[in-house]
Amino acid sequence: MRQFISPKNPDKNGLILLTGKDFHYLRDVLRLKSGDMLQVRLLDGTLLNTTVCETSNSQKTILLQVCAQCNDDGERTAVSNVVETQTAKTEFYLFQFIAKAQKMELIIRQATECGVKCVVPVIGEYSQKGNVLAMNNAKQERFQKIVREAMQQSGSAIQTHILSPLRLNEALDFWKREHTETDSLGIALWERDEKSHTIKETLSHFTNSIENEKKCRKIKKACIVVGCEGGISPDEMAVLQQSGFIPVHFSTNILRCETAALYGIAALQSAIFEENYGCAEN
Repeated sequence: MRQFISPKNPDKNGLILLTGKDFHYLRDVLRLKSGDMLQVRLLDGTLLNTTVCETSNSQKTILLQVCAQCNDDGERTAVSNVVETQTAKTEFYLFQFIAKAQKMELIIRQATECGVKCVVPVIGEYSQKGNVLAMNNAKQERFQKIVREAMQQSGSAIQTHILSPLRLNEALDFWKREHTETDSLGIALWERDEKSHTIKETLSHFTNSIENEKKCRKIKKACIVVGCEGGISPDEMAVLQQSGFIPVHFSTNILRCETAALYGIAALQSAIFEENYGCAEN
């Protein structure tokens, strides 16, 4: 469901006054009028139901009123401070070897729509110098705009973060700080099928418990590595494997890097959600 990402919190009266680009977006793109309902997500993840109570074309402002909600005691409150419960309890990370600027923007947009928590641009052996330079010079404001638009379009509750470009060893150090080996999984998409696995094989190996076959481990964090134009070099794959990443090969047609990123994220998410859903509680 489409949502609006508010740059500010409601005031003490449950009102949100919007101007500038936000006003034009709500009036001209969403075509909202007084009395229309709108779901608003705050920067802390809170999802609110609001009503357009006033629109001023002369002052170029639009005023949203947070709808009253009932608390556990049945009392009506003006503002809800309850963060929406997430059904997906796995955090997803994308390590994307730097491709052309236009492709990187598309990958970031699609990753946001899929609910990826963090996108890490990786300077790879096959990354062109011009593309790396463009990524280094890219303004975070541009990426924040892409993320916000994608969240509003998709209804994602996850604020996707875009890191500055990192070397592969730096990206792997970041991953080490972010995860624990007992509840996390890392895969790297590999265009070669030798010494690679399917996602199903990888998940089955991870979740099956040797100590107790009746129980299994749930994946709480998952990282997928996708190459740029030209893919991932054998040396880079060796480094990834040494850090615990499993090479995964899809028996499909040859995919562009931006297609592979979306395809890989979707396939991994679907497989993990299904695996976690059927996994016994520890």
